[in-house]
Amino acid sequence: MATEILMPRQGNSVESCVILEWRKNEGDQVKTGEIVCEVETDKATFEIESPADGVLLKRFFEEGDDVPVLTVIAAVGEAGEDVSAMAPGGGASAEKKEAPAAAKTEKQEKKDETPASSAPAAGTVSAEGRAGVSPRARKTAAEKGVNLDGLTGSGPGGRVIERDVLAAEPSVSVSPAARAAMVAGMVAPARGSGIGGRILSADLAASAAPRTVAAEETREIPVKGVRKLIAERMHASLQNTAQLTMNSSADARELQAYRAQCKAAPEEMGMAGITLNDMVLFVVSRVLLRYPYMNAEMHPDKIVEYGSVNLGFAVDTERGLMVPVIRNADRLSLKAISAEAKRLGKACIDGNINPDELAGGTFTITNLGALGVESFTPVLNAPQVGILGVNGIELKPVQGKEGVEFVPHMGLSLTIDHRAVDGAPGARFLQAVAKELANFRLALAD
Repeated sequence: MATEILMPRQGNSVESCVILEWRKNEGDQVKTGEIVCEVETDKATFEIESPADGVLLKRFFEEGDDVPVLTVIAAVGEAGEDVSAMAPGGGASAEKKEAPAAAKTEKQEKKDETPASSAPAAGTVSAEGRAGVSPRARKTAAEKGVNLDGLTGSGPGGRVIERDVLAAEPSVSVSPAARAAMVAGMVAPARGSGIGGRILSADLAASAAPRTVAAEETREIPVKGVRKLIAERMHASLQNTAQLTMNSSADARELQAYRAQCKAAPEEMGMAGITLNDMVLFVVSRVLLRYPYMNAEMHPDKIVEYGSVNLGFAVDTERGLMVPVIRNADRLSLKAISAEAKRLGKACIDGNINPDELAGGTFTITNLGALGVESFTPVLNAPQVGILGVNGIELKPVQGKEGVEFVPHMGLSLTIDHRAVDGAPGARFLQAVAKELANFRLALAD
C-alpha cells in the first residue's frame, strides 16, 4: 500500500512552505530516510525525507509551489500502484496535472454545453470557495487585479498556482511601430494614449528614453521568503511605531581585558570562545530586570512588561537577517549565554533553525561593531519597545590624572518606542548598560 509524504509542520507559527527543489523524480527508487525534496518557510530551509521504501509514484506539487502544512505532496509505494486518491482534491484531479492542456480543452467544451448555473469544473475557481488556489497565487491575483473566478488551474488537482495568474494577467496592446521602437531600446509607459490604452510610437517618443543599461547587465531578484519577511516587518515597524535613537559609549578596557583572559584560559574551562558580544548579552540581560519598562511590548491598548528576559540577537545570514531568541537569558551564566548564542547563530547560518526559536523575544541586540560601524539607528523589532545597537570600539580622549588619555570605548545606539518609553527613562537604561559594561567584573559578581 502506498505511503503519503506530507508537508510537515515546522513550528507553531508556520502555515505553509515553498518547495525549493525536488531531489527525486517520479519513478525513482527511494529508501526510508532518503531526501525527497527541499522546502523553505519564510524563516528557514529544511529537507523532507521519505517515510518508506519504494518508488516515488507521484509528485503532487511543483518547485515553487506554496503548500499548506500537513498537505500530501507526494506518494511512495510499489510500481504501478494507483495513488490518484491521495492527490489533494481527490482522484481524478491527479490526472489533470499530467495533461493540463487537454483538461483545459475539455473544460472549454463542457462550458459550451453546461448551463450557467452549473458548478464549475474541478480545475476552475468558483466564487463560493477558493480552496483550490495557492496562497501565492491569491496574493499575486490581488496585486495584479486578476479575477480568480473561473480561472483554470494547472497545479495539482487543478489547483490555481502563481503561473496561472500571471498567464491571465491583462496586458496592454502595442502598435507595430511602438513595438519596433521598444526593441530598439525605448521604454514603454504603463498605458498608452491609444484606444483601450494601446501604446503608440508617439507615447514612447514623449515619455521614454533610450535604455542606458543593457538588459544582460541587470538582474531581477524575487522578493520572497526571508527577504520578504524582513521587508514587511521593517516597513511595518517604521510605519507603526514612534522610534527615537540615542547614542552613548562604554569604557571598554575591562571588556577587552576579560576577553583576553578568557582566550588565555585553559581549554578545559571552556571560556576561550566567549566574545565581546556575549558579554554585552550578559550585561543587558541583567540590566533589563532593573528597568522592566525596557523589557516590554507595546500593544494597541496596553504595555506588557515581562518578568524574565528572552533576549533576541541579530544574525547575518546568506538568506538575510534573522533574530533567534535566548530564553530566560537573565538566569543563564555568561558561559551558558555564549554557548546558546553560538548554537542558535549556527542554526540560522545553516538554515535549519526551528521557527519557534525566532519568536517570543522581549528585547533585541544587534551588533555591527565588527564591521567598523561607529553609529547607526537600529530598527525596532516590534512590538518590542527597545533594541540596542552595538558599534565598534574606538579610542576616545578622556581626562586622566596626568592629562588627556585615549581610552577604548564601545559605541552604543539605543532605539526606543517613544509611545511606551520617554527619552529620560530610555537614557537611564542606556547609562546603566554603559556603566555595567565599563565595570564588567563587578557585573559578573553581582
